[in-house]
Amino acid sequence: MATKPQPAAARKKQVRARASSPLPALLYTDTGTSADQLYFSRGVQVHDPFIAFEAAGKRCTVQSALEFGRVKKSRCFDEVLPLEEWVERAWKAFPGRAIPPGPAEIIATLAKAKRLSGFRVSSEFPAGLFVKLRELGLQIDIAEGPLFPEREIKTPKEAAAIREGNRLSSVGFSVVEDILRRAKIRGQQLIFENQPLSSERLQLAIRAAILNEGGRADDVIAAGGDQACDPHECGHGPLRAHELIIVDIFPRVMKTGYWGDMTRTYLKGRASEAQRRLVATVAEAQRAGIATVRAGVDGAQVHQRVLDTFAAAGYETRRSAKGSVGFFHGTGHGVGLAVHEAPRVNTQPYTLKQGSVITVEPGLYYPGLGGCRIEDVVQVGARGAKLLSSHPYDWEIR
Repeated sequence: MATKPQPAAARKKQVRARASSPLPALLYTDTGTSADQLYFSRGVQVHDPFIAFEAAGKRCTVQSALEFGRVKKSRCFDEVLPLEEWVERAWKAFPGRAIPPGPAEIIATLAKAKRLSGFRVSSEFPAGLFVKLRELGLQIDIAEGPLFPEREIKTPKEAAAIREGNRLSSVGFSVVEDILRRAKIRGQQLIFENQPLSSERLQLAIRAAILNEGGRADDVIAAGGDQACDPHECGHGPLRAHELIIVDIFPRVMKTGYWGDMTRTYLKGRASEAQRRLVATVAEAQRAGIATVRAGVDGAQVHQRVLDTFAAAGYETRRSAKGSVGFFHGTGHGVGLAVHEAPRVNTQPYTLKQGSVITVEPGLYYPGLGGCRIEDVVQVGARGAKLLSSHPYDWEIR
C-alpha cells in the first residue's frame, strides 16, 4: 500500500532529526574500501570487515586474534576488544542457535554491555546487517549526508598527506614527458623504443613509477584524440602525433590512504592554432576558478567563473542524444581518504569551508579537435586558495 506524501515541512523536520542523530557511530567494513572506516581507525589498516563504534566518547573496535595485537599496539583506538571473547558472550546472550553468532548478535551484545540503545550508520552500511540489528531491537539511524562531516576539513597533517599524493602524480607526469620527448614521429604514429606508443604503455609506465615511490595508481587516464573527449575514458590503443593527450593521475599513498589528483594535457609534435587556443583557454579558466576560491564563497560561484571564461572565449557547450561537447562536468570535488568526496564544486549551491580541500579541473572537449583538462588541488583558506599540487604546465613537446 502506497504511503501518503508528507508535507514538505514534515519531511525537512525528519531530515534535520536524522542529520543530528545523537546516536554513536557504528561501522562494519574494512579500511581498504571504506574511507570512513580508515578515518575512524586513525590510519591503522585492516583489510577484512570489522566492528568499530563509538561509546561514551571513545573509539572502540572488535578484532580477531589475527589483528588484535597489531591494532592494539597502534594505539589508534581507545579500546580494542577481542572478537573471540565477544563471540562467546553472544552465544550466551542468544542461546539455542545452530550456527555461531554473527556481527549482528555481537553488536547487540556489545550495545547491551555498553548501555547503548542504538547507532548511527552511513548510507553504505550493509543492508542485511541493518535489518538484523533492527530485528534485535536496536535503533539504527541512517546519517543524512556524511557519517563524519568533519572529514571535509583537513588538518595540516592531512593536507601534507594529500600533497604527497600529488607529488606522486607529478612523478607520473615526469615519466610521461620523458617518454614523449624520446618518442619518434613517423607519419601520424608515435614510436617509442621501436614500438608504437599506446595508452596502455603510458599507463603502465606511470603506474610502475608511482608504485616505486610508495603509491598506487590503478586507474590512470591517458587518452588521446577523440577518446579524450569522454572525460573518464582511460584510453586504449595507439597514441598519435599532433593530437591532444589528456593524462589524469590520481594515486593513493599506500602508507596513509590519502589521494592525490592532478591532470595535465600534452601533445607530441606541432599543435595547430585551434589546439593552442583551446589549451590556453582551459588554463585561463583554471586560473580564474582558483582565484575565486576562498572560505565563505559559494562553490557554484567558482563554477560560474569557469563557465563565464569559456563563454567569453566563444566555447559553447552543447548536449545531444549522442553526448555532450564543450564543458559539461563540474569544476571540482573534495579529495582526501576518498578520491571523490565532499564538497562538490558545480552548479549546486555549497558554501566552501576554510580547511576543505578541492580540485579545480575545467576542461573543454570537441571531437575532431580534441580534449583538454587541467587539474590541481587546493586547500580553501580565509583569503584564497593554497595549492597542494605542483607540476609544470608545459604541454607541447616537439
